[in-house]
Amino acid sequence: MKIQLINPPVYLNVHAMTALRPSMPLGLAYIAASLRRAGHEVSLLDAVAEAPDRVTRDGRIHRLGLPPDEILDRLDPEAEAIALTNMWSFSWPLVREILQKIKARRPDVPLVCGGEHFTGLPEFSLKQAPIDYVVLGEGDETAVELFAALEAGEPVDDVAGIAFLRDGEMVRTPKRGRTTAIDDLPWPAWDLVDLATYNEYDLVTGLHAGMTVPILATRGCPYQCTYCSSPNMWTTKYVTREPSDVADEIEFYYHTKGARNFPFQDLTAIVKRDWIVAFCNELLDRGLPGITWQFPSGTRCEVIDDEVANLLYRTGGRALAFAPESGSEETRKLIKKKMKTESLLDAVAHSVRNRLNITAFLVMGFPHDEPKHLRDTEKLVRKLAIMGIDDIAIGFFFPIPNTELYYQLLERGDVELTDEFLLTPIFANDEKLLPDNNYCDHMTAGQLTRWKYRLLLNFYGLSFATRPWRVFTVLANTLRGKETRKLETFLVELKRKSLVWLRGKESAQPAG
Repeated sequence: MKIQLINPPVYLNVHAMTALRPSMPLGLAYIAASLRRAGHEVSLLDAVAEAPDRVTRDGRIHRLGLPPDEILDRLDPEAEAIALTNMWSFSWPLVREILQKIKARRPDVPLVCGGEHFTGLPEFSLKQAPIDYVVLGEGDETAVELFAALEAGEPVDDVAGIAFLRDGEMVRTPKRGRTTAIDDLPWPAWDLVDLATYNEYDLVTGLHAGMTVPILATRGCPYQCTYCSSPNMWTTKYVTREPSDVADEIEFYYHTKGARNFPFQDLTAIVKRDWIVAFCNELLDRGLPGITWQFPSGTRCEVIDDEVANLLYRTGGRALAFAPESGSEETRKLIKKKMKTESLLDAVAHSVRNRLNITAFLVMGFPHDEPKHLRDTEKLVRKLAIMGIDDIAIGFFFPIPNTELYYQLLERGDVELTDEFLLTPIFANDEKLLPDNNYCDHMTAGQLTRWKYRLLLNFYGLSFATRPWRVFTVLANTLRGKETRKLETFLVELKRKSLVWLRGKESAQPAG
């Protein structure tokens, strides 16, 4: 069967105080590899890589990539099925428009969708867009079975892990169990992705430190944080690849693609101490000079001791993100974030001693948050600054569909499933919180905004006061476009946006 996969354009918040960037479609590359191994002919229409410098204003935000009409013009006329992914629900209005236009252009072609958004809101999506089938959760095996049934013209009712409409009502087939033999899955089909363009335009997750290819070493997360969609998307089953297989993949990209930088996109990469030690030893055995690898999405801190931190640094591991979310033990208990302050501080001490770049992720404005909880966070960020971590990232809380907190807020009537609501998470890193986007019961948007700057000033003020040389290092690296910490990534992006804005102003001046 001839299948065309589509990586849609993405929404951007150009005003966000964050170093987050769109990145290569790792999930689609995995799906493409599995479909191709099953005998299908697979192509990828990547709306981001096709127009990496096309930024178009769309209301309060912007979109990056090909506009919907140009996507239509680039559809493969011979495609027998089209499949599209969407991770973030805030992109749904744009993705919905694309789906509607594709179905109008190619009404005879099955339209299949998958990813976090569709898994979290299958019925909502099916009833708002002309989707034929939604793949729920982990998609590798489900996609292979679904397209086999479509190719053979057989009913899909026996394909586990999908949803579709029948007579206007959603049908959900039996839930598919998680894939456990993930070492048997083919590596991502990166030959279908324009990696050079993603690297040229700095569209990479984490720090951009040379030719970058993302890696996925584990799947799932064993924890049940109430603000996270992972328990419902992946379940709490945590599956690791063999360390040797991950090292083999890195070595392959090192030699065949010239890759030197490998951000791990795992939900929670370091859970088992034996695994991370074995993986580091595999890298040492291969002797790959000049590589860096990172955990930009955050990981657990409990197994980071002096030996592990030293192994990370010796093998090119440079950047870690810990996600305590709050300095309040009470808050962590309420959001089911099973992380103790003592464990976090121990991991930080070992990491700083071994010259690892550390970021702490924090969230403020949970429904229960009160000033006392933020005072606990203030104490934590001051302590982390004095201990020597490099960065903190502070976001406002927004409910994400298919999370425990989302369902709680939905039940009490604080959430209405509209386009405006789905957009709210894209404003999590704004310079200020708007009253309409405040889900905290005890503090106003203005109070939370002031707390954000208070925490940032506490952290960076103490960080630079106790280590004044960092000011010059950050400035020098920013001017050179070098990224060694999240603050530099943010400033490099800010510099680039400013130059684009200035060029736009100059071109708008009348000649003469």
